[in-house]
Amino acid sequence: MRTFIGCCCSLLAIVVASPALADDTAPPAAITINGGATVVTDYRFRGLSQTNKNFAVQGSLTATHSSGFYVSVWGSSIDDYVANGSNQEIDLIAGYKRTFSGTTIDGGFLYYFYPNSNKFTVPGTPKYNSDFGEPYISVAHTFGPLTAKATANYAFKQKALALFTDVNGDPIKRDNLYGALDFSAAIPKTAIGLTGHVGHNFTRSFLSANREYTDWGAGVNYTWKQITFGVSWVDTNIPNQYLGTKVNGGNNIAKGGVVGSVGVSF
Repeated sequence: MRTFIGCCCSLLAIVVASPALADDTAPPAAITINGGATVVTDYRFRGLSQTNKNFAVQGSLTATHSSGFYVSVWGSSIDDYVANGSNQEIDLIAGYKRTFSGTTIDGGFLYYFYPNSNKFTVPGTPKYNSDFGEPYISVAHTFGPLTAKATANYAFKQKALALFTDVNGDPIKRDNLYGALDFSAAIPKTAIGLTGHVGHNFTRSFLSANREYTDWGAGVNYTWKQITFGVSWVDTNIPNQYLGTKVNGGNNIAKGGVVGSVGVSF
């Protein structure tokens, strides 16, 4: 996690230093900084376990300007099968978010960074960087205690998403399109929240284990001060016998399961 912590510190330093570069006659920029840390029993990315169904430690730091622009860094421990040998995922995010009459539009660019992944090679396979970029956009609307959100993520053709190589042994670039609907609701006069999710991967790439598939989940959470406890069920429609989702020890990373979490925010 040292790399992730370093990224957080760098981001914070940039945010703190920015006002000093501004015109002395201009009012100070309204910047809000928040973050958090979470322990999960299994890190699921679009329904697929990134930790071989083991625990993960995650953290985030976000700086948001009053104009709606924001930058964020998010990190998690992962298993090395995810990114050509790396055991960390660090997401670097820059975007813009605005809310109009209960509707929130959020769009930006997300870069998935896997430290040291390009230093890992297996005999007979190409050596390349597992990092990749992915633009995203979402539209959410709040109906009283209920919020519904539609999201689309499109990763353009990149080597990191390759499944096969050409005659020269170079990775054949692939792209990836993912869409999702998410729902969240707060139970009035309680600290309990409910969540629901359904997503679909429309293309075949390394991210989707070489197939189109649907994932879904439902959960409940309880917040006490800055601490949130959560439990959810996550599943996919990928067949249990599908070899593309079998990893170390024969575990099926697409099989449904319960995910618990404990997180603190600031």
